[in-house]
Amino acid sequence: MTDINVLSEKEEEERRARRAQRIAEMKRLKEQQRRRRELIRKITPFAIGGIGILIVGLTIGGIAHKNKDTESIVKETEESSIQIETEQGDVDLEAVQAVNSQISSFFHLEQMGIAMPEQGEAVYTAQATENTVSLGEEIVSSNAVLIDLSTDSIVARKAENEIINPASMTKVLTLLVAAEHIEDLDDTFTITIDITDYSYVNDCSNVGFAENETVTVRDLLYGTILPSGGDAAVGLATYVAGSQEEFVVMMNEKLDELGLSDTAHFTNCVGLYDEDHYCTVYDMAVILKAAIDNELCREILSAHTYTTSSTPEHPEGITISNWFLRRIEDKDTGGEVVCGKTGYVVQSGNCAASYAISESGKGYICVTAGATSGWKCIYDHVDLYKNYTQ
Repeated sequence: MTDINVLSEKEEEERRARRAQRIAEMKRLKEQQRRRRELIRKITPFAIGGIGILIVGLTIGGIAHKNKDTESIVKETEESSIQIETEQGDVDLEAVQAVNSQISSFFHLEQMGIAMPEQGEAVYTAQATENTVSLGEEIVSSNAVLIDLSTDSIVARKAENEIINPASMTKVLTLLVAAEHIEDLDDTFTITIDITDYSYVNDCSNVGFAENETVTVRDLLYGTILPSGGDAAVGLATYVAGSQEEFVVMMNEKLDELGLSDTAHFTNCVGLYDEDHYCTVYDMAVILKAAIDNELCREILSAHTYTTSSTPEHPEGITISNWFLRRIEDKDTGGEVVCGKTGYVVQSGNCAASYAISESGKGYICVTAGATSGWKCIYDHVDLYKNYTQ
């Protein structure tokens, strides 16, 4: 494990340059993938139509075309698809060629079988049904949504599309974005005075890292979630993107990728109140769904306790806890609450996002906001799981 404190100035500059280069490359690839997904969605009807015509033609006129090899047929398909797309306006030719290359590969790999062009990852959604329960005073929280992941249906809801401040539930997205860009959990980062000052001035909850303490990236990840550490979250953002500001750009890009940009926008990685920092409890459910689908995020969100690595400042490490999980684990929820993240600012009240598995093995996500105390927030989750899951 590299000790950042003993690096020379030149080595540190090189290290930062490599990290910046890696982040820039990730952003470039992400934008390229986004553009290609959009283009694939646009030309898929033409591509499928072209393949269909070719299959019919090859089936009906196989003998007549026996001297015309597959390569020439594929070439015609490529040329026609580029021509069709060009007639509709300016396009990314590289992306078009990538799609055509994909079509070509279908013919080679599937030996002329029908194959659908990839259309990118689907955005997760859950729908209300005729059986969805509209919640009232049976819970204290002013906003709530309970989603059955096995059917992608909303089981129960209460003002689920009303804009709220997510408070420290924000850190679920902080964790997700960071996890998608981290390569080495044992890499290290030094907590700066700017980070400790930021946490102190904004009255954040903290892990308790000291100024100039060198900790692992793993410590930052667990520290962001379990004690909702502002010092860990800002440190994590700075490690990944060079600054919290640049990391927030990545967070909002992820919101867009998840299909939430119309109702969600974040201005910081901690969850501090800001008029422009908002989402709905439904949005937060979608964010949590993406997080539990990520193996590293799920591991961290399900940890009840964790001890940070030994440092000169903390030789025995710092033991931190997810008190939401520890306080709900002995309650009768009709299953097991596996993951959880709480939050609180005056404007949001006590809020929480959790994931549970019922006794029958079905997965559920519950998000609430606007409870009048931490315990009432917990009991709202207990009641929703107990009364509305199967």
